[in-house]
Amino acid sequence: MKIAIVNDMPMAVEALRRALAFEPAHEVVWVAGNGAEAVQRCAEYTPDLILMDLIMPLMDGVEATRRIMAETPCAIVIVTVDREQNVHRVFEAMGYGALDVVDTPAIGGGNPQEAAAPLLRKIMNIGWLIGDHSNRVRSAPSSHRHSSSRQHLVAIGSSAGGPAALEVLLKGLPRDFSAAIVLVQHVDQVFAAGMAEWLASASGLDVRLAQEGEPPRSGTVLLAGTNHHIRLLKNGTLAYTAEPVNEIYRPSIDVFFESVASYWSGDAVGVLLTGMGRDGAQGLKLMRQQGYLTIAQDQQSSAVYGMPKAAAAIHAAVEVRPLDKIAPRLLEIFPK
Repeated sequence: MKIAIVNDMPMAVEALRRALAFEPAHEVVWVAGNGAEAVQRCAEYTPDLILMDLIMPLMDGVEATRRIMAETPCAIVIVTVDREQNVHRVFEAMGYGALDVVDTPAIGGGNPQEAAAPLLRKIMNIGWLIGDHSNRVRSAPSSHRHSSSRQHLVAIGSSAGGPAALEVLLKGLPRDFSAAIVLVQHVDQVFAAGMAEWLASASGLDVRLAQEGEPPRSGTVLLAGTNHHIRLLKNGTLAYTAEPVNEIYRPSIDVFFESVASYWSGDAVGVLLTGMGRDGAQGLKLMRQQGYLTIAQDQQSSAVYGMPKAAAAIHAAVEVRPLDKIAPRLLEIFPK
Protein backbone atom coordinates (compact mmCIF):
# COMPACT_ATOMS: atom_id res chain seq x y z
CA MET A 1 0.00 0.00 0.00
CA LYS A 2 1.24 3.52 -0.85
CA ILE A 3 1.13 5.52 2.38
CA ALA A 4 1.64 9.20 3.21
CA ILE A 5 2.56 10.52 6.67
CA VAL A 6 1.34 13.93 7.88
CA ASN A 7 3.09 14.92 11.12
CA ASP A 8 5.23 17.82 12.30
CA MET A 9 7.16 15.77 14.88
CA PRO A 10 10.29 14.05 13.49
CA MET A 11 10.21 11.42 16.25
CA ALA A 12 6.60 10.50 15.39
CA VAL A 13 7.46 10.30 11.68
CA GLU A 14 10.36 8.00 12.50
CA ALA A 15 8.11 5.83 14.71
CA LEU A 16 5.63 5.45 11.86
CA ARG A 17 8.37 4.67 9.35
CA ARG A 18 9.78 1.96 11.63
CA ALA A 19 6.35 0.45 12.16
CA LEU A 20 5.59 0.38 8.44
CA ALA A 21 8.97 -1.25 7.73
CA PHE A 22 7.69 -4.46 9.34
CA GLU A 23 5.43 -4.89 6.32
CA PRO A 24 7.53 -4.74 3.10
CA ALA A 25 4.44 -4.24 0.94
CA HIS A 26 3.95 -0.76 2.43
CA GLU A 27 5.74 2.20 0.84
CA VAL A 28 5.95 5.72 2.27
CA VAL A 29 5.39 7.91 -0.79
CA TRP A 30 5.60 11.33 0.87
CA VAL A 31 5.76 13.08 4.25
CA ALA A 32 4.14 16.43 5.04
CA GLY A 33 4.87 18.56 8.10
CA ASN A 34 1.44 20.20 8.35
CA GLY A 35 -2.09 20.02 7.02
CA ALA A 36 -1.69 22.69 4.36
CA GLU A 37 1.27 20.88 2.86
CA ALA A 38 -0.66 17.60 3.01
CA VAL A 39 -3.56 19.06 1.01
CA GLN A 40 -1.12 20.26 -1.67
CA ARG A 41 0.86 17.00 -1.76
CA CYS A 42 -2.31 14.93 -1.92
CA ALA A 43 -3.49 16.90 -4.94
CA GLU A 44 -0.18 16.20 -6.66
CA TYR A 45 -0.06 12.51 -5.70
CA THR A 46 -3.00 10.87 -3.95
CA PRO A 47 -1.82 7.89 -1.85
CA ASP A 48 -3.83 4.83 -0.88
CA LEU A 49 -3.75 5.88 2.77
CA ILE A 50 -2.78 8.91 4.85
CA LEU A 51 -1.62 8.62 8.47
CA MET A 52 -2.80 12.00 9.76
CA ASP A 53 -1.70 13.76 12.94
CA LEU A 54 -4.19 16.08 14.65
CA ILE A 55 -2.19 18.96 16.15
CA MET A 56 0.03 20.74 13.61
CA PRO A 57 0.95 24.31 12.63
CA LEU A 58 -0.69 26.20 9.74
CA MET A 59 -3.51 23.69 9.34
CA ASP A 60 -4.49 20.95 11.80
CA GLY A 61 -5.45 17.40 10.94
CA VAL A 62 -9.18 18.02 11.21
CA GLU A 63 -9.20 20.76 8.57
CA ALA A 64 -6.72 18.84 6.41
CA THR A 65 -9.02 15.80 6.53
CA ARG A 66 -11.99 17.96 5.53
CA ARG A 67 -10.12 19.51 2.61
CA ILE A 68 -8.65 16.24 1.35
CA MET A 69 -11.95 14.35 1.51
CA ALA A 70 -13.63 17.18 -0.39
CA GLU A 71 -10.95 17.61 -3.06
CA THR A 72 -8.90 14.40 -3.47
CA PRO A 73 -10.55 11.78 -1.26
CA CYS A 74 -8.58 8.81 0.01
CA ALA A 75 -8.43 6.62 3.11
CA ILE A 76 -7.29 8.55 6.21
CA VAL A 77 -6.38 7.18 9.66
CA ILE A 78 -5.86 9.61 12.52
CA VAL A 79 -2.66 8.96 14.48
CA THR A 80 -2.39 10.61 17.89
CA VAL A 81 -0.19 10.46 20.97
CA ASP A 82 -2.83 11.86 23.35
CA ARG A 83 -6.23 10.44 22.58
CA GLU A 84 -7.88 11.60 25.83
CA GLN A 85 -7.07 15.24 25.16
CA ASN A 86 -7.99 15.00 21.48
CA VAL A 87 -11.15 12.92 21.58
CA HIS A 88 -13.40 15.70 20.24
CA ARG A 89 -10.97 16.43 17.41
CA VAL A 90 -10.89 12.72 16.57
CA PHE A 91 -14.67 12.58 16.19
CA GLU A 92 -14.67 15.81 14.19
CA ALA A 93 -12.10 14.35 11.77
CA MET A 94 -14.14 11.15 11.51
CA GLY A 95 -17.14 13.29 10.75
CA TYR A 96 -15.27 14.60 7.71
CA GLY A 97 -14.44 11.08 6.55
CA ALA A 98 -11.44 9.74 8.46
CA LEU A 99 -11.84 5.98 8.74
CA ASP A 100 -10.22 5.16 12.05
CA VAL A 101 -7.83 6.27 14.78
CA VAL A 102 -4.75 4.66 16.33
CA ASP A 103 -2.05 5.56 18.84
CA THR A 104 1.38 6.58 17.56
CA PRO A 105 3.66 3.52 17.91
CA ALA A 106 6.19 3.85 20.73
CA ILE A 107 9.92 4.06 20.04
CA GLY A 108 12.33 2.43 22.47
CA GLY A 109 11.67 -0.17 25.12
CA GLY A 110 9.65 -3.33 24.75
CA ASN A 111 9.10 -5.19 21.51
CA PRO A 112 8.97 -2.79 18.52
CA GLN A 113 7.03 -5.28 16.41
CA GLU A 114 4.37 -5.58 19.11
CA ALA A 115 4.21 -1.78 19.31
CA ALA A 116 3.65 -1.63 15.54
CA ALA A 117 0.96 -4.34 15.50
CA PRO A 118 -2.15 -2.17 16.16
CA LEU A 119 -1.22 0.23 13.36
CA LEU A 120 -0.41 -2.58 10.91
CA ARG A 121 -3.68 -4.33 11.76
CA LYS A 122 -5.64 -1.17 10.98
CA ILE A 123 -3.80 -0.76 7.69
CA MET A 124 -4.45 -4.37 6.74
CA ASN A 125 -8.18 -3.92 7.39
CA ILE A 126 -8.29 -0.76 5.33
CA GLY A 127 -6.39 -2.48 2.52
CA TRP A 128 -9.11 -5.10 2.39
CA LEU A 129 -11.76 -2.41 2.60
CA ILE A 130 -10.56 -0.25 -0.28
CA GLY A 131 -9.82 -3.40 -2.28
CA ASP A 132 -13.49 -4.36 -1.83
CA HIS A 133 -12.71 -7.81 -0.43
CA SER A 134 -15.49 -7.42 2.11
CA ASN A 135 -18.33 -8.36 -0.25
CA ARG A 136 -19.87 -11.53 1.09
CA VAL A 137 -22.89 -13.63 0.18
CA ARG A 138 -24.97 -14.57 3.18
CA SER A 139 -27.97 -16.79 3.65
CA ALA A 140 -31.16 -15.34 5.09
CA PRO A 141 -31.86 -16.24 8.71
CA SER A 142 -35.04 -17.82 9.92
CA SER A 143 -37.66 -15.41 11.23
CA HIS A 144 -38.40 -15.27 14.94
CA ARG A 145 -40.65 -12.20 14.93
CA HIS A 146 -43.94 -12.02 16.78
CA SER A 147 -46.28 -9.38 15.44
CA SER A 148 -48.07 -9.05 18.78
CA SER A 149 -45.02 -7.41 20.40
CA ARG A 150 -45.03 -3.65 20.91
CA GLN A 151 -41.29 -3.25 21.33
CA HIS A 152 -39.66 -0.78 18.95
CA LEU A 153 -36.01 -0.72 17.85
CA VAL A 154 -33.91 1.48 15.60
CA ALA A 155 -30.68 -0.25 14.54
CA ILE A 156 -28.12 2.20 13.13
CA GLY A 157 -24.78 1.51 11.45
CA SER A 158 -22.17 4.09 10.45
CA SER A 159 -18.48 4.41 9.62
CA ALA A 160 -16.46 7.20 7.98
CA GLY A 161 -18.35 10.45 8.57
CA GLY A 162 -20.50 8.67 11.13
CA PRO A 163 -19.91 10.72 14.30
CA ALA A 164 -21.13 13.94 12.66
CA ALA A 165 -24.03 12.11 10.99
CA LEU A 166 -25.07 10.48 14.26
CA GLU A 167 -24.99 13.86 15.97
CA VAL A 168 -27.41 15.30 13.39
CA LEU A 169 -29.72 12.28 13.54
CA LEU A 170 -29.86 12.06 17.33
CA LYS A 171 -30.41 15.80 17.71
CA GLY A 172 -33.59 15.34 15.67
CA LEU A 173 -35.09 12.93 18.19
CA PRO A 174 -36.78 13.84 21.50
CA ARG A 175 -35.59 12.55 24.87
CA ASP A 176 -38.81 10.52 25.19
CA PHE A 177 -38.46 8.85 21.78
CA SER A 178 -40.51 5.67 22.01
CA ALA A 179 -38.03 3.28 20.35
CA ALA A 180 -34.82 1.80 21.68
CA ILE A 181 -31.73 2.72 19.64
CA VAL A 182 -28.59 0.64 19.16
CA LEU A 183 -25.62 2.19 17.32
CA VAL A 184 -22.76 0.33 15.66
CA GLN A 185 -20.02 2.78 14.66
CA HIS A 186 -16.62 1.72 13.35
CA VAL A 187 -14.47 3.11 16.17
CA ASP A 188 -11.80 1.48 18.30
CA GLN A 189 -12.92 0.52 21.81
CA VAL A 190 -10.50 2.97 23.44
CA PHE A 191 -12.54 5.81 21.92
CA ALA A 192 -16.01 4.29 22.35
CA ALA A 193 -16.70 5.66 25.85
CA GLY A 194 -15.60 9.14 24.78
CA MET A 195 -17.83 8.95 21.74
CA ALA A 196 -20.84 7.97 23.85
CA GLU A 197 -20.22 10.93 26.17
CA TRP A 198 -19.76 13.26 23.20
CA LEU A 199 -22.99 12.13 21.52
CA ALA A 200 -24.89 12.42 24.80
CA SER A 201 -23.64 15.98 25.31
CA ALA A 202 -24.33 16.98 21.70
CA SER A 203 -27.80 15.42 21.43
CA GLY A 204 -29.21 15.65 24.96
CA LEU A 205 -30.20 11.97 24.78
CA ASP A 206 -29.19 9.18 27.15
CA VAL A 207 -26.28 7.71 25.18
CA ARG A 208 -24.02 5.11 26.79
CA LEU A 209 -22.07 1.97 25.99
CA ALA A 210 -24.07 -1.24 25.59
CA GLN A 211 -23.42 -3.72 28.38
CA GLU A 212 -23.27 -7.48 28.03
CA GLY A 213 -26.63 -9.08 28.82
CA GLU A 214 -28.83 -5.97 28.77
CA PRO A 215 -31.81 -5.54 26.44
CA PRO A 216 -32.39 -2.47 24.26
CA ARG A 217 -34.74 -0.07 26.06
CA SER A 218 -36.84 2.85 24.83
CA GLY A 219 -35.37 6.20 25.78
CA THR A 220 -31.82 4.84 25.75
CA VAL A 221 -29.22 4.94 22.99
CA LEU A 222 -26.75 2.07 23.28
CA LEU A 223 -23.42 2.25 21.46
CA ALA A 224 -21.35 -0.86 20.71
CA GLY A 225 -18.38 -0.43 23.00
CA THR A 226 -15.74 -3.09 22.31
CA ASN A 227 -13.67 -4.44 19.42
CA HIS A 228 -15.86 -7.55 19.49
CA HIS A 229 -19.07 -7.70 17.49
CA ILE A 230 -22.36 -6.90 19.17
CA ARG A 231 -25.40 -9.01 18.45
CA LEU A 232 -28.95 -9.50 19.64
CA LEU A 233 -29.65 -12.89 21.20
CA LYS A 234 -32.84 -14.93 20.97
CA ASN A 235 -33.81 -13.87 24.51
CA GLY A 236 -33.74 -10.20 23.47
CA THR A 237 -30.51 -9.21 25.23
CA LEU A 238 -27.27 -7.90 23.72
CA ALA A 239 -24.01 -9.81 23.74
CA TYR A 240 -20.44 -9.27 22.54
CA THR A 241 -18.73 -12.01 20.57
CA ALA A 242 -15.39 -12.49 18.81
CA GLU A 243 -17.10 -14.56 16.11
CA PRO A 244 -17.08 -14.33 13.17
CA VAL A 245 -13.35 -13.72 13.23
CA ASN A 246 -13.10 -13.02 9.49
CA GLU A 247 -15.10 -9.80 9.66
CA ILE A 248 -12.89 -6.85 8.69
CA TYR A 249 -14.51 -4.32 10.98
CA ARG A 250 -15.00 -4.92 14.66
CA PRO A 251 -17.72 -4.23 15.55
CA SER A 252 -19.44 -5.31 12.32
CA ILE A 253 -22.68 -3.65 11.30
CA ASP A 254 -23.64 -6.71 9.25
CA VAL A 255 -23.35 -8.96 12.30
CA PHE A 256 -25.69 -6.77 14.34
CA PHE A 257 -28.25 -6.19 11.57
CA GLU A 258 -28.35 -9.93 10.87
CA SER A 259 -29.02 -10.69 14.53
CA VAL A 260 -31.88 -8.17 14.54
CA ALA A 261 -33.34 -9.84 11.44
CA SER A 262 -33.07 -13.19 13.20
CA TYR A 263 -34.23 -12.46 16.73
CA TRP A 264 -35.92 -9.10 17.26
CA SER A 265 -39.54 -9.79 18.22
CA GLY A 266 -41.08 -6.37 17.68
CA ASP A 267 -41.10 -3.54 15.17
CA ALA A 268 -37.74 -2.30 13.90
CA VAL A 269 -36.09 0.07 11.46
CA GLY A 270 -32.60 -0.42 10.07
CA VAL A 271 -30.61 2.71 9.19
CA LEU A 272 -27.30 2.68 7.30
CA LEU A 273 -25.34 5.92 7.31
CA THR A 274 -22.19 7.27 5.69
CA GLY A 275 -19.13 5.02 5.44
CA MET A 276 -16.53 3.47 3.17
CA GLY A 277 -16.90 -0.11 1.97
CA ARG A 278 -19.89 -2.45 2.15
CA ASP A 279 -20.39 -3.29 5.83
CA GLY A 280 -24.08 -3.22 6.73
CA ALA A 281 -25.47 -3.65 3.22
CA GLN A 282 -26.08 -7.39 3.43
CA GLY A 283 -27.42 -7.14 6.97
CA LEU A 284 -29.78 -4.35 5.95
CA LYS A 285 -31.04 -6.52 3.10
CA LEU A 286 -31.78 -9.35 5.52
CA MET A 287 -33.76 -6.92 7.69
CA ARG A 288 -35.74 -5.86 4.62
CA GLN A 289 -36.40 -9.50 3.72
CA GLN A 290 -37.85 -10.00 7.19
CA GLY A 291 -40.31 -7.17 6.59
CA TYR A 292 -38.58 -4.35 8.45
CA LEU A 293 -38.34 -0.83 7.10
CA THR A 294 -34.76 -0.07 5.98
CA ILE A 295 -33.31 3.38 5.31
CA ALA A 296 -30.01 4.38 3.69
CA GLN A 297 -28.48 7.87 3.74
CA ASP A 298 -28.38 9.55 0.34
CA GLN A 299 -25.24 10.44 -1.59
CA GLN A 300 -25.51 14.21 -1.26
CA SER A 301 -25.53 14.18 2.54
CA SER A 302 -22.97 11.36 2.99
CA ALA A 303 -19.36 12.23 3.83
CA VAL A 304 -18.36 8.93 2.19
CA TYR A 305 -20.97 7.31 -0.06
CA GLY A 306 -19.77 3.73 0.22
CA MET A 307 -21.93 1.68 2.59
CA PRO A 308 -25.23 3.38 1.69
CA LYS A 309 -24.38 3.03 -2.01
CA ALA A 310 -23.70 -0.69 -1.53
CA ALA A 311 -27.06 -1.05 0.21
CA ALA A 312 -28.89 0.80 -2.55
CA ALA A 313 -27.16 -1.30 -5.22
CA ILE A 314 -28.52 -4.57 -3.80
CA HIS A 315 -31.96 -3.06 -3.04
CA ALA A 316 -31.42 -3.40 0.70
CA ALA A 317 -32.91 0.02 1.43
CA VAL A 318 -36.66 0.57 1.19
CA GLU A 319 -36.00 4.30 1.39
CA VAL A 320 -33.00 6.50 0.56
CA ARG A 321 -33.14 9.79 2.44
CA PRO A 322 -31.04 12.90 3.15
CA LEU A 323 -29.53 12.80 6.63
CA ASP A 324 -31.75 15.59 7.98
CA LYS A 325 -34.89 13.73 6.88
CA ILE A 326 -34.13 10.47 8.69
CA ALA A 327 -35.03 11.56 12.24
CA PRO A 328 -38.40 13.04 11.14
CA ARG A 329 -39.12 9.77 9.35
CA LEU A 330 -38.35 7.79 12.49
CA LEU A 331 -40.76 10.01 14.44
CA GLU A 332 -43.45 9.25 11.88
CA ILE A 333 -42.90 5.52 12.33
CA PHE A 334 -42.56 5.58 16.12
CA PRO A 335 -44.58 8.58 17.36
CA LYS A 336 -44.71 9.54 21.02
